[in-house]
Amino acid sequence: MAARPTVSVFSASGEASGSVPLPAVFTAPIRIDVVQAVHKSIAKNRRQAYAVAENAGHQTSAESWGTGRAVARIPRVGGGGTQRSGQAAFGNMCRGGRMFAPTKTWRKWHVKVNQNQRRYAVASALAASALPSLVLARGHRIEKIQEVPLVISSAAEKTEKTKAAVELLKSLAAYPDVAKVSNSRKIRAGKGKMRNRRYRQRRGPLVVYGKDEGIVRAFRNVPGVETSPVDALNLLQLAPGGHVGRFVIWTEDAFKALDKIYENKSGFTLPEAKISNTDVTRIINSDEIQSVVRPAGQPTQKRPFTQKKNPLRNKAVLFRLNPYAKTLRRQELLRQERKAAGKTKKTAKTGRAGKEFANTLFAA
Repeated sequence: MAARPTVSVFSASGEASGSVPLPAVFTAPIRIDVVQAVHKSIAKNRRQAYAVAENAGHQTSAESWGTGRAVARIPRVGGGGTQRSGQAAFGNMCRGGRMFAPTKTWRKWHVKVNQNQRRYAVASALAASALPSLVLARGHRIEKIQEVPLVISSAAEKTEKTKAAVELLKSLAAYPDVAKVSNSRKIRAGKGKMRNRRYRQRRGPLVVYGKDEGIVRAFRNVPGVETSPVDALNLLQLAPGGHVGRFVIWTEDAFKALDKIYENKSGFTLPEAKISNTDVTRIINSDEIQSVVRPAGQPTQKRPFTQKKNPLRNKAVLFRLNPYAKTLRRQELLRQERKAAGKTKKTAKTGRAGKEFANTLFAA
């Protein structure tokens, strides 16, 4: 989680021109499981219904021959004089037959997701976008940019030309991420090539603006760059594929509006982390904790808090919890001793009998 008080604002030339306070949403806990679950559900809401033809596989006048002909009772094509006559039809195992359980357009395509879950997922995705390690792990080329999250002056919202938008990205050192997208463009494998989705490519920066004064038109033709208004942030854009860490470029007005936007969401409170410091090992091993768990200069039995020991392995703890366990243990040891003594006696007797038999055999 981001925990800085302010974030720098950069001008179109790439120089720091001021600072803005960090919105509270960037301190939300990053719940990857919530983001993935919500993304999986809302991504289904963009699907288009498909189905096979209603009469597919039934466009023939086939009837079963019934029993008595030593053939299966599957419907067969009538007529004669052609190879098709007598062939099985209709069944999903037949050539030219229908599929099993033909797909229908009234399938349940959309999934409803709770509003609070969607808001929680968006807050987590925004918080993840402020961590350089997660943005780099997602594959974005941000090694040369000044700061994450990257905030630019609101004057960028008046950019109208794509050439100016490219120059802006270059001045911010964010253009290597666009070059990565351009180099990743590949032809799709499969029939999608024939369905208006011929190419596949990576995702580039997401530009979030407060007011569209030409910025959408300027950035819409830059490969991989997407734009979004700050009051309509979408999880499908903030965490494509359910993976957090999207490289987001904010305009100053959009960045300032985040606090007000989340304050106006009725019935929703920004989630908070259970602990402020996630380094649990360091907390446990700190002097403050250890001084209570293991007070210095006191005997072990007088400590206020002792380590919990396993009764199945520690006999002292077991006998304290169950005094009769000592008697059971003693009886078990005695039984094992008697069993071992009997086995030794039997072995000695067998050995003595074998020796006597051998002596008799040699004497004969």
